[in-house]
Amino acid sequence: MIISTQYITTEYTRTSKLGVNHTYIRKKTIIMLRCDCCGLEFNRPKGSMAPARLSNQVYHVCNMCDVKAFAQSKGVETRNVWNMPVSSLKNLTKL
Repeated sequence: MIISTQYITTEYTRTSKLGVNHTYIRKKTIIMLRCDCCGLEFNRPKGSMAPARLSNQVYHVCNMCDVKAFAQSKGVETRNVWNMPVSSLKNLTKL
């Protein structure tokens, strides 16, 4: 779950060919997230996330949790909602 957005400003100095020092600023957007598996708060740079994942419609899992085990547990929950066994031969497109 997305908690908040923070901005980090970093100032750098570079030297030109003529030996003159120039300062420039870079702004980075950091997204604060809460893990949907364990509830731990963590952050990720916005540039490293896909734009489709920047909403609360998808699950966010931290680096400490096992992503595949979390995904399997969500699949089991969905199957229990539908009340279908794994070996069911029903065509889901007709439901």
